[in-house]
Amino acid sequence: MTVTQESARTYEVRTYGCQMNVHDSERLSGLLEDAGYVAAPDGQTADVVVFNTCAVRENADNRLYGNLGHLRPAKVGNPGMQIAVGGCLAQKDQGEIVRKAPWVDVVFGTHNIGSLPVLLERARIAGEAQVELKESLEVFPSTLPTKRESAYAAWVAISVGCNNTCTFCIVPSLRGKEKDRRPGDVLAEVQTLVDQGVLEVTLLGQNVNTYGVEFGDRLAFGKLLRACGTVEGLERVRFTSPHPAAFTDDVIAAMAETPNVMHQLHMPLQSGSDRVLKAMRRSYRAERYLGIISRVREAMPDAAISTDIIVGFPGETEEDFQATLDVVRESRFANAFTFQYSIRPGTPAATMPDQLPKEVVQERYERLVALQEEISWAENKKQVGRTLEVLVAEGEGRKDAATLRLSGRAGDNRLVHFAVGDSETPRPGDMVTVEVTYAAPHHLVADGAVVSLRRTRAGDSWQSRQGGSSVPSKGVSLGMPTIGRPAPLPAPSCSAL
Repeated sequence: MTVTQESARTYEVRTYGCQMNVHDSERLSGLLEDAGYVAAPDGQTADVVVFNTCAVRENADNRLYGNLGHLRPAKVGNPGMQIAVGGCLAQKDQGEIVRKAPWVDVVFGTHNIGSLPVLLERARIAGEAQVELKESLEVFPSTLPTKRESAYAAWVAISVGCNNTCTFCIVPSLRGKEKDRRPGDVLAEVQTLVDQGVLEVTLLGQNVNTYGVEFGDRLAFGKLLRACGTVEGLERVRFTSPHPAAFTDDVIAAMAETPNVMHQLHMPLQSGSDRVLKAMRRSYRAERYLGIISRVREAMPDAAISTDIIVGFPGETEEDFQATLDVVRESRFANAFTFQYSIRPGTPAATMPDQLPKEVVQERYERLVALQEEISWAENKKQVGRTLEVLVAEGEGRKDAATLRLSGRAGDNRLVHFAVGDSETPRPGDMVTVEVTYAAPHHLVADGAVVSLRRTRAGDSWQSRQGGSSVPSKGVSLGMPTIGRPAPLPAPSCSAL
């Protein structure tokens, strides 16, 4: 029997955590559609609901089990419905998930996402939960079918896994040792995306700049950036997240000398205290970090640099915290993702002495946020009067309908809200040139007339997805740090946490 759109089973993938999970969810959607499922309409409970989980975020398990509990009545009312749980929390908790939530049909891990359709079918036939987790990578995820959420911007995974042992992070035990793709495979995927209309790619890895460790070329990442510069039609290249300990000058040179590599860098600091960095097992110190920042700005004075910072790590003193504030003041970050340390079971830091009281962590966190807000606003004010080329995005501006604006990302990844006026309406994926008229800490505004509009293949691709309509819709937000996508600004990569 031919499966029609009406008779096909529907699916929904719910994603938590970092951009690696976001990209994995694109693959999960691709796998399900390849198996004949169709995306559930908005507001309708799907026949198959997949949770792609995170084990890094605070209270991740409580959130998962709460959501599973909310779905239980729907499952009772529709015995044919299936619920699957994958991702980092599934890799960590394994059979515990089915014990706590026996209405779950499938549990799969970070190393075997390609097994999902088969596991769903097994569960349906056997009438019992299927739990399958692999201890090592079964197949590199990029070889799997992928349903890309954006017509103009795309993730490209160049590696998976992590070889570091940061004491606050459980990711290496869940994602495994680093596995690198061959450069030719990466570039082939990039070329395919560009052929489909994509203008911008983000190279993705747990520690993206250690790329090449598996095949013995420590300069491989810089070479890959330069190779991306030879791909005709690829206008913007970004990457996330690099590790300061592995950040080399050849990468800075590649960024500065390759025209389509954006002058934007997201590099986790975590702490400005050498003592705390040592306790975290972060194999760099504040002086090295600041040296990288200095060399990046020397090569690219217009570079926008963002970071991740953890406040209240066990044993952090007021002196340690002041050292972090000092590095923040000197670094002049465009923005920072700031986190209050909380215990993650299974990590070495969870059992360290001198866990800080919540009120101390909160007070320090508020001081850090206030300082960074001040710096972000001052740095953004420097953009007023500048003319910027903006890649029009979908789903970035939550107030666009009320303000009669559209939104997008400048080359340095700053979010820009711009007025359309009486000019032709740009489509997501098109490029506009605008003049900045106002700056806020987290965005820029351009309320003058659009200086110029360049309609692109990416805009054509977006329009074809809408059935020919040229009116931007609400869209899907994909997370950060990236291009042309996510509002609100995101979750950084797992390696950052």
